Amino acid sequence: MASGAGDWSSSPIDDYETLISTTDVELLKRAWRNEKASPEILPFQDDLVKRAKEQIQLMEETVDEFEESGHDPLIVSLYQMDLDRAQFLLRSYLRVRLQKIEKFMFCIWKNDTYRDRLSEEEKSFIESCIRVIEKHLDETVLSKLPENYRDILKQSAISEEDDMVPEPQLDTFVVANCKRATRPLYLDSNRQSAVFDNRDDYFQMVPGDLCIIRYKPFREELINGNIDLV
Repeated sequence: MASGAGDWSSSPIDDYETLISTTDVELLKRAWRNEKASPEILPFQDDLVKRAKEQIQLMEETVDEFEESGHDPLIVSLYQMDLDRAQFLLRSYLRVRLQKIEKFMFCIWKNDTYRDRLSEEEKSFIESCIRVIEKHLDETVLSKLPENYRDILKQSAISEEDDMVPEPQLDTFVVANCKRATRPLYLDSNRQSAVFDNRDDYFQMVPGDLCIIRYKPFREELINGNIDLV
């Protein structure tokens, strides 16, 4: 019996501790915070999500085995708390991305950069949504309007841009925490240059800085992992 108990404690628990690491939990929390605070959709964290799903599956199996084997209820509750936290973070991360896709689906789909940031499941979702919306609007509204006003993306045929498509507000202000030194950047994103006239022309964040900044000039620093949004 003792030998059996020893084998039990060394196998599932060791596997559990190997896969469930604070690092991945923190990375998922970081991805969720950045996605929630960013006005635009960020690149999908494919590898991280896959690892999180594997970890959640292992935690579920571990909790079930502990309950069946009669382990201390306190220990089981602690493992269940870890499981609940991981599930909450993963669901929250996927949910906030889904909310952005629903809000900016036409903008995302016609922009190659945004479209490449989606997972395969998100691409399938946005394609089906667009087809349903286009069909619904055509049958209920657009087909009854003059021909010049039947475009789902433009107010009329004379519009030069897709002025009926909501776009992320990249000039919004965000709170950023610097992890690694950023490049010197013009606060006016329209003046990006490799040469600066004086110190007042640019702004550079260094590790430990917590600043309220305009999102657009620092969007690449966020994607590169140099800053986190709070």
